[in-house]
Amino acid sequence: MDRIAKATLEIGRRLRSARQGAGLTLAETAAKAGVSEGFLSKLERGQTAASIANLIQLTEVLGLGLHELFAADDAPARTRVVVHRGEAGKLEEVAATGYSWRHLGGGAPLDRMEVFHLVFPREHGMQTTVSHPGQEHCYVLAGEIVFHVGDAQHRLKAGDGIFIDSELPHRAENAGRTKAHVLMSVAKPAEAAETPDWWHLSKSKEVQR
Repeated sequence: MDRIAKATLEIGRRLRSARQGAGLTLAETAAKAGVSEGFLSKLERGQTAASIANLIQLTEVLGLGLHELFAADDAPARTRVVVHRGEAGKLEEVAATGYSWRHLGGGAPLDRMEVFHLVFPREHGMQTTVSHPGQEHCYVLAGEIVFHVGDAQHRLKAGDGIFIDSELPHRAENAGRTKAHVLMSVAKPAEAAETPDWWHLSKSKEVQR
């Protein structure tokens, strides 16, 4: 079994465990996340892959942080000091989407911030608009990105960044001819400091399928 297949199985296992722990049925979870019951069933069994947007919506419904789908069992409650090296830590591909990402820091249950290196493929775009408590900053390292925030569009090139209130409906897509690299930092609001996730949405304001 290759690395992507193993990761897909593990994501499905963690989603199923969280759903059952929350006392939700497949139908209830699928309806709240805006996906089909059949898709969720296959996802839990590791028979299909999900986009980043789908995973965000599912973790919101289940009260998980996105990092918890990949986190080690011995992760600390609060990050004290973490150093990441440029040559260490490979980008993880999100199966069947082309997206890649690397977790750079934060995301422990008591952390207020989480940082990622995201790579947007040229062929695909995030089609789901999300909304959640907190704030986020995205800094374009290479390539071009269009950020949709509410009814506005912001085209950013390498060296440009955007800071937004995450309550505003938003999504991002590659606008260039090559892969785009983005450094994303996400902060939870103070009232959610003890919630072990950063994509913990009380309710998605807008979902596009």
